[in-house]
Amino acid sequence: MSSETSQGQLIDKVIKIRRCAAVVKGGRRFSFTALVVVGDGQGKVGYGYGKANEVPPAVEKAVKDGTRNMAPVHLAGTTIPHTVKGQFGAASVVLVPAGPGTGVIAGSAVRAVCEACGIHDILTKSFGSTNPTNLVKATLQALGTLRAQGEVERLRGVSLT
Repeated sequence: MSSETSQGQLIDKVIKIRRCAAVVKGGRRFSFTALVVVGDGQGKVGYGYGKANEVPPAVEKAVKDGTRNMAPVHLAGTTIPHTVKGQFGAASVVLVPAGPGTGVIAGSAVRAVCEACGIHDILTKSFGSTNPTNLVKATLQALGTLRAQGEVERLRGVSLT
């Protein structure tokens, strides 16, 4: 369940829409939640969660929330600089850099995060929970721990080449 629209420069991908029913005197009253990943395609990405009585307002709220929560990610061309692991709850994700032309090898939730971020070549594997919310959070946690080579050299005080 991934749709893509572009607003200005931002890419937003709907990952999951859930319906909740409250039983009232006249029958059931439905409300909807939307999980959306928002990115600029050039190294900034975030996720948003929105709730409303209809689907379109829920998606709008989620996009607004995701735009507010965007964080920068270190990229190495079209891939990531090094292998990294992320974990949130029972969901674990391993992200491995890949050569040009490989594409995004990932499940739907992790794929949406990578594509919104601007990663075009990556290998991924998810372990444990398949809950899309936790997979997105684990992926963003992993991407947040990426470091560029120059930054690592400066922190360690050595040359890695």
